[in-house]
Amino acid sequence: MFEKKLRRIAVFCGSSCGRDAAYTESAEALGKAMAERDITLVYGGGGKGLMGCIAKSVRENGGNVLGILPEAMNVPEVRKNAMETELVIVSGMHERKKAMYDAADGFIAMPGGIGTLEEISEIYTWRQLGYHKKNVALLNTSGYWNSLLSFLDRGTEDGFISQPVRNLLIVEDSPERLLARLEEESAAIPPKLG
Repeated sequence: MFEKKLRRIAVFCGSSCGRDAAYTESAEALGKAMAERDITLVYGGGGKGLMGCIAKSVRENGGNVLGILPEAMNVPEVRKNAMETELVIVSGMHERKKAMYDAADGFIAMPGGIGTLEEISEIYTWRQLGYHKKNVALLNTSGYWNSLLSFLDRGTEDGFISQPVRNLLIVEDSPERLLARLEEESAAIPPKLG
């Protein structure tokens, strides 16, 4: 019997929606696709921005949402309209990332700000160092991550990032294709990073 590898995906994204309606549409599509695949969303526990949008989409499409929130952020301004089926309160931001990491089978970064970049960078670094073998991906809506991808390509060209490490990052602009690749590649033997 086939055992599904991806039961929970942590999604890092903005606490605002950004200026391009495509970001919200993409968050809604990713949430719907996750619910249809019976993949639980693990997210930062907020009700605003893309975080709130994807959580709402997962819930409205019959899926489950695990919110992980630092105690200091458990306030009405952050929690308003939050949609999780389960909420875990942790002591701080480091504990939040650790709890999200522990709960997830893979990771996706949607458009977001400095916090989103920091979260996905740390998870990608942990993958590079061999601390985990979970897939790391970018949902590149409207080319949002193109500048980061150019940076990674330059780092690879200049010898700071090995090609196998660069190849670890899964990038798609379609939520459905991104999830399909995460599911396909979760069964693959990870490349040697040496």
